[in-house]
Amino acid sequence: MKKLRSVFQNKTKVRKILWSLLTGGLFGLISFYLFLPPINPRAAGFWVWVFFLILAFSLPFLKGTLRLVWQDSARSRNRQRAASGFSMNGGFLLSGVRSVMVPLIALAVPVAVLILGSIFSSPLFHARAYAAIISVNEADFAADMPETNEITNIALMDSESATIIGNRKLGELSDVVSQYVVAPHYVQINYRDTPKKVAPLEYDGFFKWLQNRSAGVPGMVMVDPVKSSASYMKFSSSMKYVESAYFGEKLERKLRFSYPTKIFGSVSFEADDEGNPHYIVACLAPRVFLFGGYDVSEVIVFDPESGESELYPVEQTPSWIDIVYTGQLACKKYDWYGELQGGFINSLIGQRGCKRTTSDFGYIVRDDDVWYFTGVTSVTSDESNIGFILSNARTGAYQYYPVNGAEEYSAMSAAEGEVQEKGYRASFPSLINYAGQPTYIMVLKDSAGLVKLYALVNVENYSIVATGDDQPTVMNQYKKLLLKSGKTAAAEETVQTATVTVSRITQATVGGSTVFYFHADDGNAYKGFLETDESLVLITEGDRMRFTYSATDVEGIRLIVFHAPDVGVEGPIIDLP
Repeated sequence: MKKLRSVFQNKTKVRKILWSLLTGGLFGLISFYLFLPPINPRAAGFWVWVFFLILAFSLPFLKGTLRLVWQDSARSRNRQRAASGFSMNGGFLLSGVRSVMVPLIALAVPVAVLILGSIFSSPLFHARAYAAIISVNEADFAADMPETNEITNIALMDSESATIIGNRKLGELSDVVSQYVVAPHYVQINYRDTPKKVAPLEYDGFFKWLQNRSAGVPGMVMVDPVKSSASYMKFSSSMKYVESAYFGEKLERKLRFSYPTKIFGSVSFEADDEGNPHYIVACLAPRVFLFGGYDVSEVIVFDPESGESELYPVEQTPSWIDIVYTGQLACKKYDWYGELQGGFINSLIGQRGCKRTTSDFGYIVRDDDVWYFTGVTSVTSDESNIGFILSNARTGAYQYYPVNGAEEYSAMSAAEGEVQEKGYRASFPSLINYAGQPTYIMVLKDSAGLVKLYALVNVENYSIVATGDDQPTVMNQYKKLLLKSGKTAAAEETVQTATVTVSRITQATVGGSTVFYFHADDGNAYKGFLETDESLVLITEGDRMRFTYSATDVEGIRLIVFHAPDVGVEGPIIDLP
């Protein structure tokens, strides 16, 4: 009898082992294919996958024990059970519990790693290590941000407006609009030294992928965030591996099978200066203990047409690439730097010297790179900035500018207040040096997300606000406000005064604005905008005028800041018309 029971038990154990290998193996293969976890013990997602993998291997053992527990619980409620039967069932129960001790201990391991690893990787134990992940150089605003009269290097339009314009452009293309959609996320790049927002086309669902997978994704939409225009660019060779594809052609699955151990961060679509598409994949590594301070360590440059890729250390990233670090990561790392330098306790109590970024960021193109801009404020104040930072989206370098003034949301509210009857909403601003003054520049959008106005707001005094239909109009108005307020001597030094006789007047419409050109006897034409100065219509041919003007990029054309009739008064006339 004992020999027969031993054979029976051995067969049961073999059967459980075989079922364990089958269920665990199938679950491991299917779950890896579907969820694509990194095979890397320094990724939290890996340990979650390991937990469920162990659970799948353990199910055949756990199932029998749970059944015995249930049966014993039912029998224990039966007061008429035989004593010998109860003893036999209890013996089976004890044996079953012993048989699952190893799976239960194995399941506890990934749970313990996740909990303890997260706790001991936190700023509570490593505050100064978090703060030391980046270094920040203090820079001079006037030296690094030269004065400008025209904005060509700042993406004033946000992704919401870019999406509207991009979808409108796609709607004009009858051959692609029925099969593809524009990807929902636009990426800010520097394309041929100008800021652009780009997004590839994507398959419009599974069946559209089946119909078009042999042809691939044919092109992308490129939006000019300065001029508020969009264009469609067709690729020389279609993309095969994209985010909206399925099975082996899905971008993330292709990347995971090529790099099974990498911890993927951001995946951004970019086009080089020849218009060739690439996906730029940031690979992360924890800088603090097991799961703390994730930062970019390597970069994958993936060719979606051929499926080929190259892996670079982050410091060797090719210069044509624009986005390696996301704006969210750039702000998070500066917050670690700004809040944790004095230790974790100081970041909670006292908060001496603690500072952090505002909750959003803008873009500036400078030195052939994309930079993130955001303000820096004390953690104890949310209404003013103590400075701002620029962070390089490719190299991760930081520059800090100690410029005091209104924080961005106060400036946005000030701009919206200028046209409150229209109900326009301001985009997150960027920073420029205009007439020697740190100045926020932003666009105002209507309820449909379309850009309607430009706005300039003085950083140090956000009651100085100018709005206009285009850049020349708003800048002319802003310069008048600066001079009227006597804001800085630097602003006055940018203008000169000339006494001339008007010989001819011409009129034109530029960017939706009415422009007057007053041709004078000194050989120059003096340019003024009707939207910001209605009194220009009172000037007639033959009038003797004194124009206070600033230079423009066109030789012989001068921009009128102020004007007044010449009445023989010596010295410059600074009178608002």
